Amino acid sequence: MLLNTARLRLRPVEAGDAGLLVDLDSDPEVMRFVSGGPATPPAVITDSVIPRMQAQQREYGTGMWVLFDTAATGAQADPGESAFTGWVQLRTPRHSRSGELELSYRLRRAAWGRGLAREASAALVAVMFTSSPVRRIFAGTDVDHLASRRVMEALGMRLAADSDPAALAGPGASVEYELLREQWYAGRGRGGRVIKTAGSASTSGMTA
Repeated sequence: MLLNTARLRLRPVEAGDAGLLVDLDSDPEVMRFVSGGPATPPAVITDSVIPRMQAQQREYGTGMWVLFDTAATGAQADPGESAFTGWVQLRTPRHSRSGELELSYRLRRAAWGRGLAREASAALVAVMFTSSPVRRIFAGTDVDHLASRRVMEALGMRLAADSDPAALAGPGASVEYELLREQWYAGRGRGGRVIKTAGSASTSGMTA
């Protein structure tokens, strides 16, 4: 499934994207709240990450979408490396099969602060809530990762119902946000409506 937003083109990850993902993870600042700074080994990306995400796409229609800046690509059908912005994932969590998906995202440092993670995530969330029976989408991050938390809050996510406020006080603690199906529909989906076309979809009103 291909997606277009106001500023991004999204497509499912392919084996040929390994170099882009390796380069993304080579930036210690990008990996600060993921691994503490060290890059993901290339073999992990080629032999584990991409195959796992492609399996998610085949089995559930979820997985990883790579993002390309349309301002840099224009009308090109095959965007180049210079336009690569990062990725967004919606995957079936390993610990649960109860109608929920886990959201995550990772962007190049040059793309930070532009609202692109929110724009891409909103597009995928809208598609999943309007075309699948998923009832809950959740995301987790380090409690000190304020930029990531702002993305989640901009999507309309709230602290998970079972969050323990005391557990969020210490450094390095993890925080989980969630968005329930009924909450998304009540808010008409933060980020705009989904317009589906043959083999692709585009979203409108998602520029923040």
